[in-house]
Amino acid sequence: MLTYDMNVTGRPLYQHLYECVRDDILQGRLRINEKMPSKRTLAANLGVSTITVENAYEQLISEGYMYSLPRKGYFISDIAELTFSPETGGRNLHIDKGRESGGTLFDFTSNRTESADFPFSVWAKLMRETISRREKDLLTMSPCEGVRELREAIAAHLASFRGMTIDPDQVIIGAGTEYLYTLLIKLLGPDRIYAIENPGYKKLDSIYRSNGADCRYVEMDGKGLDPRRLAACGADIAHISPTHHFPTGITMPVSRRYELLAWAREKEGRYIIEDDYDSEFRLNGKPIPSLQSIDAGRKVIYMNTFSKSLTSTIRISYMVLPEPLANRFFRELSFYSNTVSTFEQYTLAAFISRGYFEKHINRMRLRYGRKRSRILQLIRQVFSREECRVIENDSGLHFLLEFRTDLTDRELQERLLEKKIRMGSITDYYMGPVPHDRHQFILNYSGIDMDGLEGSLVEIRRCIAGKEAEILKNAAD
Repeated sequence: MLTYDMNVTGRPLYQHLYECVRDDILQGRLRINEKMPSKRTLAANLGVSTITVENAYEQLISEGYMYSLPRKGYFISDIAELTFSPETGGRNLHIDKGRESGGTLFDFTSNRTESADFPFSVWAKLMRETISRREKDLLTMSPCEGVRELREAIAAHLASFRGMTIDPDQVIIGAGTEYLYTLLIKLLGPDRIYAIENPGYKKLDSIYRSNGADCRYVEMDGKGLDPRRLAACGADIAHISPTHHFPTGITMPVSRRYELLAWAREKEGRYIIEDDYDSEFRLNGKPIPSLQSIDAGRKVIYMNTFSKSLTSTIRISYMVLPEPLANRFFRELSFYSNTVSTFEQYTLAAFISRGYFEKHINRMRLRYGRKRSRILQLIRQVFSREECRVIENDSGLHFLLEFRTDLTDRELQERLLEKKIRMGSITDYYMGPVPHDRHQFILNYSGIDMDGLEGSLVEIRRCIAGKEAEILKNAAD
């Protein structure tokens, strides 16, 4: 007769009995097709009610551990395929996510937004208004392209800020640019050849290849993606960041933009994906017109996100499709559900249409401009001109530091990590063979800790002294 200790607290008795029987089955103490005691008999033996035993048996039957036969009783099921040894599963399960552990004291690679920069009070007010005024709308499914109010607000913002004349029905809302890239591959076809900038954003390569697309790497020159190399690689789609390229920081001149538009018009089915990430933060002068705004051939797919202008945790991005592609999207892909909640869409729509977004961008431009000036001043104080050259332009939230050192890029990074300092280099973003060390390192400054910056720069200066200083030190010892 089965005997278990039923003196338990904090959970129902039936659940405890269920777990005891289940464990006996998994460990092989109860065998396949073995008959179980009747509910009444087991209840009497354990000193519990028959309801407790009945509930436990029902749970075991529903999960496949037991089965019942009319007028014969309860039996143990054959669950050999569910059993496992402690060495191969269960509590000893180990999942390697392939992520580096923490421990970095100062991270120049982080592009997070500081919590003090987010307009919490305004956002909270608009959230409350959305709940109180849009009860019916919030319980209505969003169309595949997103709610019209947000698409209209985005269209109006692009008209005033980027000089783009578009219809709201060209705007497609999605939860993050990665999701929108996936939709684009389905729309344009995985059998096309996609070209990306090299060096560039490595995640693009992963996204395209994971969706079965052929991805080619096109080298850049001082003006951005090289049109001759683009033509030579046989690509159908060019994915570029003309306003502020990551990681080089290059802003593509207008002449190069027209060269790429001419490439797209040469052949039917060619398109350019314009990633306008970071475009809101041009700190000096007027924003440079987008590639889409000068495209007369309906060849440019414009993409942007609110992850940098607001915060990366608001996973709202959008793309603007040329009219032919927009019509194809609604014909072929409109069965996809929109991935952004209506609650967030209506809140963001109000944030943009009432002018809060423009005020926020203006405030952040001023804040980032002052922060950038303080950082550059600190760099000039710590490094001489011979030791470090700053490579910057007037756009975006990162710039480059070019160090004069005899260390390789990897050697310098390893030395910095020993000091708990993480810094990315241009060579980290090459796909395929790295041509040579450029000694150019990326400083993302949107969320940089100003209190620890000077000390970290001093440590970097010590590290870039490199092998010569090490040789001299060893000789002195």
